[in-house]
Amino acid sequence: MHARLLRFGEIEVGGRAFPHDVVIDGGDVRKRRKGPSKDRREAYGHTPLTAAEAIPWGPRGSRLVVGTGADGMLPIDPDVWREAERRGVEIVALPTEDACTLLEGVPARDARAILHVTC
Repeated sequence: MHARLLRFGEIEVGGRAFPHDVVIDGGDVRKRRKGPSKDRREAYGHTPLTAAEAIPWGPRGSRLVVGTGADGMLPIDPDVWREAERRGVEIVALPTEDACTLLEGVPARDARAILHVTC
């Protein structure tokens, strides 16, 4: 799966540029809907990733790549880690540029990721 952070606030996935966070689910790319996580914004000073969002978990034994932003500052709520453990899904969280590198070579049908494009 080809993805790259073009600049702060913009990412390219599969040859298409997006000016917002994206979710990759088995090759399908969609905008990340942060609304369900906004109620925890005050606790973090930034809208975190929470399990209330539509996370592309994939099957047991799969990997979810979380790009934590240009500077690696996206907070991940503990409920995400607990839900991943319950589902048997490995989470790899790292700055978005590194997350994009990690996705290289992953077949699109197997790609599961949330990529944050700012902070």
